[in-house]
Amino acid sequence: MPYRSNFIHADEIIVHLGSLRGHGMNPLLESKYIGFVAVACVTVFEMAIKEILVSFAEKKHVVLGNVVRNRCERMNGRIQIDTIKQDYIVPFGIKYQKKFDRKIAERAKFVMRSRHRDIHVSYKNLILWRNDFAHSGATGGNATWAEVIQAYEDGKEIVDCLFHVLVR
Repeated sequence: MPYRSNFIHADEIIVHLGSLRGHGMNPLLESKYIGFVAVACVTVFEMAIKEILVSFAEKKHVVLGNVVRNRCERMNGRIQIDTIKQDYIVPFGIKYQKKFDRKIAERAKFVMRSRHRDIHVSYKNLILWRNDFAHSGATGGNATWAEVIQAYEDGKEIVDCLFHVLVR
C-alpha cells in the first residue's frame, strides 16, 4: 500500500514533538504542539487520498487520471467523509460510493467493538482541530495530545477503506 508512505511525515513529527513534551510543560506550548500535529495529520491524509484517487483514475484511463489529478489540486483540506464521497467517489460511479459506505461501516463496527472508538468521530474531530488551528490559531478546544494521536490512528482506517474500495 504505497499511499501509506505519506503517513511517515506525520509519524515523524509525532515522535519528535512527543519527545519534547514533558512534565511541567507550558500548557500554551502543549496546545500549539497539538495544533501542529493536527495540521500534519490532516495534510498526510490529504496526500494519501490524492494518491489513491489519482492512482485509481490512471489505471482506468490516462485522461481520467489527468482530470482527477487536476481536480485533486484544489482539495485544500476538504477531505471530510461526505466530501470524499460526493466530490471524488461518486463521479467514478455510485457502486464505488456504496462500497465505500459498506467498507467504512464494517471497519467502524470492528473498531468500535475492539477499541471502543468511533472512527467517524475521530476523523471528523481531527479535521475540525486542524481547521481551528490552521485558520485561527485555536487549538481544538479541549483536545489532548493523546486524543489527537488516537484520532490520527483512527483516521488512517478511513483512508485504508478508501484504498480498498478503489484498488484496481
